[in-house]
Amino acid sequence: MKDKRHLILIDGSGYIFRAYHALPPMRRPDGLLVNAVYGFTTMLQKLVEDSKGDWLGVIFDTARETFRTEIYPEYKANRPPPPDDLVPQFPLIRDATTALGLPQAEMEGFEADDLIATYATKAVADGNRVTIVSSDKDLMQLIDDDISMLDPIKNTLISYPEVEKRFGVTPEKVIDVQSLAGDTADNVPGVPGIGIKTAAQLIAEYGNLDTLLERAHEIKQPKRRQNLIDYADQARISRDLVTLERSVPVELDYATFNLHAPDRKIFINFLQEQGFKSLLARIESEDSESYLPNNPNLLGEDKSEKPNSYVLIQNLELLNRWVSSATEQGIVAVDTETDSLDSLNAKLVGISLALNKPVDGIRACYLPLAHVSGPLQGSLDLVEVPDKNSKVPNQIPFVDAIKALKPLLENPGVLKILHNAKYDAEIFAQHDVKIGPVDDTMLLSYVLDSGLHNHGMDELARKLLNRTTIKFSDVTGTGRKKIPFAEVSLEIARDYAAEDADVTLALHSFLKPRLVKERVTRVYERIERPLINVLQAMETEGILVNSEELKRLSDDFEGRICSLSEEIHVLAGEQFNIGSPKQLGEVLFERMDLPGGKKGKTGAFGTGADVLEGLAAQGHKLPELVLEWRQLSKLKSTYTDSLLREINPRTGRVHTSYSQAVTSTGRLSSNDPNLQNIPVRTEDGRKIREAFIARNGHVLLSADYSQIELRLLAHVADISELKDAFHNGADIHAATASEVFNIPLMELDAATRNRAKAINFGIIYGISPFGLARQLSITQSDARIFMDAYFQKYPGVKKYMDATKEFARQQGFVSTIFGRKIHVPGIKDKNPARRNFHERAAINAPLQGSAADIIKKAMIRMPENLKNSGVRARMLLQVHDELIFEVPENELDDTVACVSEAMETVVKLSIPLVCDTGFGKSWADAH
Repeated sequence: MKDKRHLILIDGSGYIFRAYHALPPMRRPDGLLVNAVYGFTTMLQKLVEDSKGDWLGVIFDTARETFRTEIYPEYKANRPPPPDDLVPQFPLIRDATTALGLPQAEMEGFEADDLIATYATKAVADGNRVTIVSSDKDLMQLIDDDISMLDPIKNTLISYPEVEKRFGVTPEKVIDVQSLAGDTADNVPGVPGIGIKTAAQLIAEYGNLDTLLERAHEIKQPKRRQNLIDYADQARISRDLVTLERSVPVELDYATFNLHAPDRKIFINFLQEQGFKSLLARIESEDSESYLPNNPNLLGEDKSEKPNSYVLIQNLELLNRWVSSATEQGIVAVDTETDSLDSLNAKLVGISLALNKPVDGIRACYLPLAHVSGPLQGSLDLVEVPDKNSKVPNQIPFVDAIKALKPLLENPGVLKILHNAKYDAEIFAQHDVKIGPVDDTMLLSYVLDSGLHNHGMDELARKLLNRTTIKFSDVTGTGRKKIPFAEVSLEIARDYAAEDADVTLALHSFLKPRLVKERVTRVYERIERPLINVLQAMETEGILVNSEELKRLSDDFEGRICSLSEEIHVLAGEQFNIGSPKQLGEVLFERMDLPGGKKGKTGAFGTGADVLEGLAAQGHKLPELVLEWRQLSKLKSTYTDSLLREINPRTGRVHTSYSQAVTSTGRLSSNDPNLQNIPVRTEDGRKIREAFIARNGHVLLSADYSQIELRLLAHVADISELKDAFHNGADIHAATASEVFNIPLMELDAATRNRAKAINFGIIYGISPFGLARQLSITQSDARIFMDAYFQKYPGVKKYMDATKEFARQQGFVSTIFGRKIHVPGIKDKNPARRNFHERAAINAPLQGSAADIIKKAMIRMPENLKNSGVRARMLLQVHDELIFEVPENELDDTVACVSEAMETVVKLSIPLVCDTGFGKSWADAH
């Protein structure tokens, strides 16, 4: 029988306190106490060096309350707070774990013991064995044939005999014994007068706690009998407290727990920062290379110093060696080279891999698959231009290469590191390869540093690794001299492509450990990473468009644009380029002498939409026509003409591409084409949506969250009046108008309701009296009166706004309800206008970001929900708070029920989430 693979789970929190109490005070050069850090580092290092596991994880407690305090608020209430000189060491201990290159995990709302129980249970269910490194008696309930414990204090294994010696029962009955005996350390009450020994005797006699409590009247000892009767509920509560949760909502991704050698220099830098001279001396004196390999890549050293650091893979024997090494190491960076950014039509040209442990001294390789002859192939003194159709020799046949790589790319025990994983996954899917599990360095950076910088690989390499990378244009050229990547010479392609994989692996080592430290693991693991496959499926599916209708619309827009142009030129008294802001400004403010003309820094008059709208409101016809001309020109160029070009000739559908790492708030963005900015409320916008249609026998279903950001405001700011209105299904804008303006609901007119609506939605975006005045066409003083009345009626909203701005100023970021950090770097800008803008962004970001997280979570659960409901609907589009599905006509009712349930129950808030649905043969009909 094959030996079971071995998962080691370390109770990291237990190690911390043991280390603190075991060592005398030690201070690093700046005076900070680091005795716990030193003890933790040495104990953990020794344990890892001695371990024989396949996977390893260090599990930590969070500092926040858990579900047990909700059950019993006094749980652990008698525990003193950690010593003052230990608290500053907590983050350094996480840093030590990171420096040692060890995977770590934690989960808000659960103790480390619960995560250990969950991971252990899942591992055993998968046919593996588990060792829990801890002396915590509460974990002994987990012990069975495949789960044992290692007491790090006594350095002894704990199995069945040790549990029976400690509790007097076998592991499966430990919970019942603890429920009766209680635990003074954790303030678990138990039953008065019953200790471990008595509890064990009672459970041995009656079998389990429930039977004992049911038959408590049979107990002979009067006081014991009465206590069991009087404190039965207390015993049951104690059982809830001591029972470890084995189904914490986490995935056991074995690749995440692969045991990797840490970077030698990073570990040495950490030891130097802490002043741990004895550990430094040990590393220098001992042969520690197997545990602390020299990996300069992680420090971003310039590869140009090592010209032979990358290799071409040109035969199956070498490819198989790299595949075997990657499989053994359990982690590999992967990157694809193609001939197009359009993943559905791109052809795979080559694949690069990078490993932590080099193969023959080489840390990254490039596998060319479809390079063809071109001007950069061969020597530079070619007499003849090569045949561009001829394939460059010494490339492994495409089918053979994919066949060799597929087991690695699909191996669940090997973590694949990619940058923009969705694109590469779509490329591999063309060749029947479902790559996974994956980590995406672009998304890691996005989750950690959203709002601070872009997340492209070249920029991250420069910012985080101090490394200048080879640019794509460096190898393909630009302008008329640009060549396809397939024509780049193999040697040049090798250095470019292998470097991409190499840098990706280095970025992963830099970014992934920060998730736990900065408490954003949940956002990455449960929102962004699972969304990759969902978006990939949506992009591949695409949506059908009526090309004839688009052509008709484009012609119609063109005709109207021409008519408007003629009318504008007649009013202006001359021909000019309407699309030129400079020429338009001269016509408006010099030749027509309209009021309000202001020149900018370039010397040209401002002709933005706000300027033209102001002039139009004064009754000037030409600015009004220019606004209409601009709108039609944008619709034609951005939508009708663009959509016609974007129709895939193979599928007849439009396949938009979703970007996860662009907006600062977590919202998805759509491009090629952008389907998220089609006007909703205009007739022309509706006409464009009419061109998006369902295939025969199907309808399009629109499912849209109703007023989700306003609902989130009520939830986050805890506005009881708004929450009551949402719970009662009231017209929220009418309810607001009634509350703010003291008008009975039955006496409200439309204008007053619209004012309340403008305030409701304006508040979400931190609107100013000036902005509200413009929106409602009223004076600023009236707008201020309305807003003051609103804040007086809903003081919680003002409190939320002020608290959010202050938090952003102090921390530099705001958070969604799921913990996503949205950085606001301009919140302290000295320029008042810019500062006000960032303050408004800070107010809105938690609401918009939470709404984005909610719909992402709904999207993640949707495929499984649809499958379990037995319907064949396909999710096609996401447009902010709306999802679009293509549904068989005879399955519409079941699909509506399934989709609504998935969206409305994805998260439990203090207000209900409501999903509005509509359907029709076109997107417009579905609204």
